[in-house]
Amino acid sequence: MAQFMDYMISPKPLRVVDLTLDPAKLSVRSLVIRTAGYLPGRTYYRQGAVFTYWAIVYIAGGSGSYRVNHGEADRITAGSLFLFQPGIRYDYGPDPEGYWDEYYFTIEGTRLQEWLEHWPIQPNTVMHPGEDASSQNRIDRIFALMESGTPANADRASLLLESLLYEWVQSCQSSPSAQGKTARLAQLLEALSANLHEPFDAAAFAERHHWALSTLRRTVSEYTGFALHEYVHRLKMAEAKNRLLNTEQTVKEIAAALGYSDVYYFSRLFKKITGEAPQLFRKNMRSI
Repeated sequence: MAQFMDYMISPKPLRVVDLTLDPAKLSVRSLVIRTAGYLPGRTYYRQGAVFTYWAIVYIAGGSGSYRVNHGEADRITAGSLFLFQPGIRYDYGPDPEGYWDEYYFTIEGTRLQEWLEHWPIQPNTVMHPGEDASSQNRIDRIFALMESGTPANADRASLLLESLLYEWVQSCQSSPSAQGKTARLAQLLEALSANLHEPFDAAAFAERHHWALSTLRRTVSEYTGFALHEYVHRLKMAEAKNRLLNTEQTVKEIAAALGYSDVYYFSRLFKKITGEAPQLFRKNMRSI
């Protein structure tokens, strides 16, 4: 990840990741992240900015304002979200003598039109999805995927960004109590995803994350359509597919890394969920 100083923008190091691939190499071309940037401690207020690409901007800390085409200024606080639209004039930035921590993603693709037509999203208004650890974890994951420089991970970054934006937009439509429930559910799913590299113990997981076991099982089933253990297996098989495609690890090594001591059990689960044995999956996908 490129890291550099620009004292006109911030006294802290800025981080920027550009797409270094030809977009023709991507599988997900309907949504492409051109640039991901992090501007911690931003102090620069920009006036009359006009952009070439659409951009998603999330403010993780600090405060300031956002104004469109000389209109009325909207207040920005930590947890604010707004978009930049090409060809529109924007004045935006932190308060005088203040700062904000800014994440931005410049994007292009046909998915944008679908968002505008079917999502409850307004391109020139400020939304307030708020702050939570799940959002920060996914933002960090997007940066890591973009930094890897591979087409598959650039695709994953775009899909993860769309998922994150969807969650943000939906949370803005909910009541405060519903927002809290959504945030807790997102944290639960993130915790399950982070638990892939060890054998899954439902009771221990529930206790560690302060869920009643029966509530944990019911919540996962209602949200995903799968029983708790099956959902965890599916998460593990998704990671197994990633490793089969992008590493040279053996099936036994992948099974062990995902908490399966019995490689034959792992292989049976993989075939049940994906329809192919692990080695056949690797062979077929790499021959495409």
